[in-house]
Amino acid sequence: MPETLVTIAYLAAGLLFIFSLAGLSKQESASRGNLFGMLGMLIAVLVTAFGPRVESYTVMTGALLIGGAIGALMASRVEMTSMPQLVAILHSFVGAAAVLVGIATAMNHVQVLGGAEARIHEIEIFIGVFVGAVTFTGSVIAYGKLQGLIGSRPLLLPGRHLINLVAILGSLYLGSWFVFHGNYFAPVWPLYAVTAIACLLGIHLVMAIGGADMPVVVSMLNSYSGWAAAAAGFMLENDLLIITGALVGSSGAILSYIMCHAMNRSFLSVILGGFGADEGAAPGGASAQPAGEVKSVTAEETADYLRDAKNVIIVPGYGMAVAQAQYPLFEVTKLLRDKGANVRFAIHPVAGRLPGHMNVLLAEAKVPYDIVLEMEEINDEFEETDVVIVIGANDIVNPGALDDPSSPIYGMPILEVWKAKTCIVMKRGMASGYAGVDNPLFYKDNTRMLFGDAKKMIDAVLTAIKT
Repeated sequence: MPETLVTIAYLAAGLLFIFSLAGLSKQESASRGNLFGMLGMLIAVLVTAFGPRVESYTVMTGALLIGGAIGALMASRVEMTSMPQLVAILHSFVGAAAVLVGIATAMNHVQVLGGAEARIHEIEIFIGVFVGAVTFTGSVIAYGKLQGLIGSRPLLLPGRHLINLVAILGSLYLGSWFVFHGNYFAPVWPLYAVTAIACLLGIHLVMAIGGADMPVVVSMLNSYSGWAAAAAGFMLENDLLIITGALVGSSGAILSYIMCHAMNRSFLSVILGGFGADEGAAPGGASAQPAGEVKSVTAEETADYLRDAKNVIIVPGYGMAVAQAQYPLFEVTKLLRDKGANVRFAIHPVAGRLPGHMNVLLAEAKVPYDIVLEMEEINDEFEETDVVIVIGANDIVNPGALDDPSSPIYGMPILEVWKAKTCIVMKRGMASGYAGVDNPLFYKDNTRMLFGDAKKMIDAVLTAIKT
């Protein structure tokens, strides 16, 4: 395939990736954005695989078939509740690829480029290996935390910030040794040492980040994987890989900033870690003391509240995802709307374990896009709402974020559901959320607790409304 045709195809793929990101920015155009992204990736893979630089089509075809089969199998089996874990582990593959490309490039170069060109290329290799190694192990740890294989409580070693600083300075020293004291004929042992240090740094960084910050961590690792891919593109002199990596890296960084803003947290405070506890753990400390009496309701009583309501807002959380309650919830929504009620969904930016997690689940259940609203669009309307249904959400509706300075989530913007006439919270029990803090919402006078599996309770409410 001529180089000119490859360049044109890469340009087309890059434009499709940009259109994909633009489409994914809105629910109405998300499907089209996905199609653009898939088409762009198909062009990129085929042009690269069968381009002029490939020496063995047998090996390349085999790699494509095996990799494609594994990807298809993973995609077909993964549940939506496990999507954050899948994203995290895929990030680790990108990081590992950047490390392997960097080391292979350093080992297999048989000629010295000479002068500034050699130095620049060696810097590219060092950056690619360092960022790739941090991304690889950090993503593996994130996967373990999201999957429940590793506890979500932050690991706070004594002097952890000093450990991170020493690791970074040590990597920079080894990188400078590789760049300024070696050449392509010299041993690449500094890169091996940088890889080991960066791998340990990635483990330590993510282990120190608690469960409450995991949505930001996934987004942050997405950004890291993009920059690792861009570095690999420089090493391989592949323009499309550079463009794609830069798009992923910058968009991931912007999303991380947006999510940190939504949690009233600085990006640096997330990276340094130390916030969050074991999910579902019994809350401790003074803030854990009950603030009143818990009032429980049955599914039939919940149906009675909904029958009489003119304005209903539903707040979904991770508990809805685990129970797969979005499908019967759509039936309830449709039934209430047919009866003339104004039903809407309120989405917090960090609800679930992944940016947009709740939006995807609701779209999967065919919930209309126009009734799914972001926090800023709907937060002022709770005072005029008859009934709020909170399904499996906890920290994002915790009043302590507004009025309890001792709370670790103090200052985080939340959905002010307690301002409605009646707030019904669906939970399995009284365990805390991912941040590990008690929720005073459960004890408010206008709050009712509906205990049990979310899907079973929604099914029961649906049956009661129909009768």
